[in-house]
Amino acid sequence: MFSFQSAALVAAMLSAVVSRGLCQVVTQANLRSVPTFASFARTFTASTPTCGGGKENGEASVVTHSQLKTMLTNRDIQLFDVRDPDEHQEGRIPQAINLPLGVLEESLQLPPDHFEQKFKVKAPEKEDGNIVFHCRSGKRSFKALGIAHQLGFHKARHYKGGFSEWVEREGK
Repeated sequence: MFSFQSAALVAAMLSAVVSRGLCQVVTQANLRSVPTFASFARTFTASTPTCGGGKENGEASVVTHSQLKTMLTNRDIQLFDVRDPDEHQEGRIPQAINLPLGVLEESLQLPPDHFEQKFKVKAPEKEDGNIVFHCRSGKRSFKALGIAHQLGFHKARHYKGGFSEWVEREGK
């Protein structure tokens, strides 16, 4: 026989499950305008939450301008520019490799030799702590970060200020 407390506990648990699922659906919809079946399925099988305080939302996932400069100086970075190729050609952060957001998911799943052949750099590994995404203003790089985290690149980060902040501080 259920007591009021048991019913309240069941309702709270059910609410948490439904809200997490809804939150993940919304996050996935924001990440990709037309999700593939695999990316949609990953939304419901990911072991880490993607809403309400997950790593993607935390400061640990953000690289500041000064951190980026240090990483570039030390050549300890895998910097991926997720803007379109024409934007990348107009101006770029030194050492940035153009990996457009539209091909990011499939590219990060390529076998290492195919990735290296296509992008002319070492393929990132899921354990790498020096993967940084950037775009113009931080929106696309945040989406790239979500995609990378869902694919298992949990240490990846993004440069929130983007190319706009870089130009403002460093010039073209």
